[in-house]
Amino acid sequence: LVNRLIVNVCQIRGENIKSGRLSDDEWERLDKNHKFLYNAPIYIDDTPSLSVFELRTKARRLVREHAVRTLIIDYLQLMNASGMSFGSREQEVSMISRSLKGLAKELNIPIIALSQLNRGVESRQGNEGKRPQLADLRESGAIEQDADIVCFIHRPEYYRITEDERGNSLVGIAEIIVAKHRNGPTGIANMRFDNEYARFQNLDDYAVGRNYVERPSRMNKQVKSGDATDHPPSSTADFHSQSRDPLPF
Repeated sequence: LVNRLIVNVCQIRGENIKSGRLSDDEWERLDKNHKFLYNAPIYIDDTPSLSVFELRTKARRLVREHAVRTLIIDYLQLMNASGMSFGSREQEVSMISRSLKGLAKELNIPIIALSQLNRGVESRQGNEGKRPQLADLRESGAIEQDADIVCFIHRPEYYRITEDERGNSLVGIAEIIVAKHRNGPTGIANMRFDNEYARFQNLDDYAVGRNYVERPSRMNKQVKSGDATDHPPSSTADFHSQSRDPLPF
């Protein structure tokens, strides 16, 4: 994960980081940005099979001692509710989802949980068919119910779709799909994805002739683009405290 942060922030090829063979220009970028990364208020916990109860304890301490303002979980299906028995994995994930919602309210911070998708999206055809939907959330419909915001990342190029129905190039394009927004509009925002450095950037107007793709059945007004992390198929669910305005990312 640290290597990926270096690749993203310093714009250094991943294979060069692994081999240690950096160009003079890459060494310069690394030297320029390493202090920023070292001092960044980011706390990483890679405890395997983390339970929702362990997460709650650690989150409370981080907020109390370090004033952490956002909690990101990568990813929800890797968590468990140890010590409790459930009739199915779906019921367990539902319990975890509800717990995250309660924790967000208790700590008054947004909790962003990454989630896997069902494999059904792989069998659908065309760019429209490949776009993930709320029904594709894996193992639990409670994620959709509990989350204030659900966003998906869709890269047509990932499925070897290089043009849309109008002939516009989709190479390097990532769609940020706001499928649910409890207190705001839903819709799709296009962004530029740099696969080499795993970076999402604003899409210039001239790149594809438009910044937004409107879907009349889903969108009442345009949604501004934001940052996101992960490769498709993936989604993010924001279990945000209702006492503050929720943010999609």
